[in-house]
Amino acid sequence: MNANKFLPVLLALVIGVSTAAWAQQKGPAAGKDLMAKDPNSVEAQQAQAQYADKPLPEMKGVLSWKTLGEVKPVKQKDKFVPEFTKAVSALDKKEVKIQGFMMPLDMGEKQQRFILTALPPSCSFCLPGGPEQMVEVQTKSPVKYGFEPILLTGKLAVLKDDPMGLYYRLTDAVITVAK
Repeated sequence: MNANKFLPVLLALVIGVSTAAWAQQKGPAAGKDLMAKDPNSVEAQQAQAQYADKPLPEMKGVLSWKTLGEVKPVKQKDKFVPEFTKAVSALDKKEVKIQGFMMPLDMGEKQQRFILTALPPSCSFCLPGGPEQMVEVQTKSPVKYGFEPILLTGKLAVLKDDPMGLYYRLTDAVITVAK
């Protein structure tokens, strides 16, 4: 994959987290309406430790990260594009359930657009995996940011040539309660 395509996503994450950290250092007034939770807090570290040594358990009826990992980058002309298995390609435009960890892209306690990751974030400036372990999410209504895994239902798009280097997008997503 062309590293330059993934750079905008990384920059958005770094800028968002850096701005939140700056606001927290400046005190409550500066941080008002910004990210309410510090990714380096004890709460975040406990959540990271709980999930860091093992993947989230697979759940019946929930799309697994193992399935989403069935992709390989192939060179086409001057760039790399994802080549998906038939099983993954068949998921395009289908409603799916997926669980993962929220990485905010915008400021604020509630997020309507974020990255869902297979692994918990362990660093404010690092992405926890490659593009096969991330899904861009656009929700119907804002979702409260937290460190625990969330379960979402939405329409999956399998992206064959995304300018940001992403492989997956979940739209019209809603929080789902596990059964």
